[in-house]
This record gives sequence, C-alpha cells and structure tokens, in this order.
Amino acid sequence: MQHTVVMTGARRGIGRVAAEHILRRSPDAHLLVVARGSSGARLAGELSAGGHQVSYVSADLGSPAGVRSAATKIRERLDRGELPPLRGFVGNAGAQYTNALTEGPDGFESTFAINVLANHLFVRLLQDRFVAPARIVITTSDTHFGDFTHNMGMVPGPAWKSPDVLARPGAFPRPHTATGGRTAYSTSKLATIYLVHEYARRLPAGIDAVAYNPGFVPGTGLARHAGPVARFAMRRILPVMTLTPFATGRVAAGRYLADVVLGTTEAPTGSYVDRTRAARSSAESYDARREGELWNCVERFTAPYAA
Repeated sequence: MQHTVVMTGARRGIGRVAAEHILRRSPDAHLLVVARGSSGARLAGELSAGGHQVSYVSADLGSPAGVRSAATKIRERLDRGELPPLRGFVGNAGAQYTNALTEGPDGFESTFAINVLANHLFVRLLQDRFVAPARIVITTSDTHFGDFTHNMGMVPGPAWKSPDVLARPGAFPRPHTATGGRTAYSTSKLATIYLVHEYARRLPAGIDAVAYNPGFVPGTGLARHAGPVARFAMRRILPVMTLTPFATGRVAAGRYLADVVLGTTEAPTGSYVDRTRAARSSAESYDARREGELWNCVERFTAPYAA
C-alpha cells in the first residue's frame, strides 16, 4: 500500500544509508526528506534515481518556526492528496556542538532545539495526519548511559536539570568548552527517550514510538562542528574501532535504523532499540516525573509554533 515516510537527517551518515534501504526494501514508500536549503532538492534527486518516490521540504531544524513551516507544508500536501497516507516519521537529525552556548534564532540552545524540540514539534504537528499502523522512530544515543562501558569516557554523561534550564544556553558547567557541548548532547539524548515514553502513553493506538540507538558510529557528520583535530580523528582514526564491539559501522547502523522503521526489528511502542533488538535503556531513563515535566515544558516551548 502506498504510504509516506517523513525523515530528517537523511543527507549523510547512517540516515543516508537508512533512506536507501527504506526505498529499496519498501517500493510503495514515498520518502519525504527534510533538509536545509538547496540540499533537500539535491538529496531527493539522488535518492529518486531508479524510479524511487522521493520529495523534500526545506527546514532549519534549529528554528521551531522553520520546523512549523515545513510541517505545515507536509500537512497541506497530504490534505491535497499529493502524498499518500502518512505512516512514518524518522527523527534522525542530530547535532553536537563544541560548547553549550550556541543559540538558535528563537533563543533555544541549539543542541536542545535540534535534538529535542524539532522532533517533538514534527510529531505534534503531524499527529492527526498519521494513519495507523504508523511508526515514529527517534534516533537517540547510548551516551545517555553516561558510563565507560557505553562510550569509553569520550562523552560525559547527562546532567539533568529543569527543562527550562536545559533549553537555554549555558545550562552546564564550563559551557564554553567542548565538554559542555558534549554534556548538552548526552542530556538531549536522554530527553529523547523520556519523550518516546510519553508518546507511547499519549499517542492514539496504532501510532507507535520507538527510540533507536545506533551505538558509537565514527565517520558520520556528527562531529562537523568540532575542531580540525577531532574531525580528523572521527574520519580517519576512530573508524578502526568498528572492528571491535565498541563501535558500529555506518552501513550497519543505517541498515539497523531501516529495520526499525520498516518493522523488521520487533519493538513495541515505547521501546529502546539497541542496534538490532529492543533492550533496556539506562536506569535514569525511566523516570515518570521527569518525563511528565519534560512533556509539559516542551509543549509550552512549542505552543507558539503549534497553533
């Protein structure tokens, strides 16, 4: 049956691999990619080679106003019948900065805006357009565990605070440093799991929400905001780690993401999928009080853009 899957973060890395798998393995899928500026048109053209159904909308994911504009265009195209029924949303885009001070155009800290608010706003603005069975997949990270076993000390663990604080620049100690930026990243990924738990509780039956962890994947664009030494290490040195259990290759991680999106990997709503199987996320990620507090805050943050 013809259906639409909306996807962010399909331009490079595991998202590009996943997009190619989705199109190849689900020929009835119309993949609508969300990308910034002219890159969306170029990406759609590349992915549509071979007769695949691909279109795009442009959006700055760091701006809630930009996300609203993109989601509104998607809603309008669905309503006009230009797109088949909506059955999937893949929030794969993510950002990690070298500080915790980067501010987006709407005043939110950019890590939080892209990794948390953008996904939430897409889900809420498209919620009434999903046709069951549908699946929402948000890419998270095992950095949310905050221990050596999961990231070998490369990224500090999350430092949870009130979402009113987390959403603004300077939420963490030494916010001008890379450590502050990495703490913002791991904390934002903990937030994505909290929201997936809330989606599982609140979304209508038949609309499932799943958090997907690809593991540590060197060689992607995640370090694009880092300095030249870190970027070189991510591209040239750390990929060797994919030969060990500590890392996942880009191709494998993208395939695993496609498996989750297409339902090949069994995962009930609210699940945390660690690469190829549903698993337990960190003990800290199961906290109903924090989940409710975060939900209330992101609803308030995005309310001006969801009307």
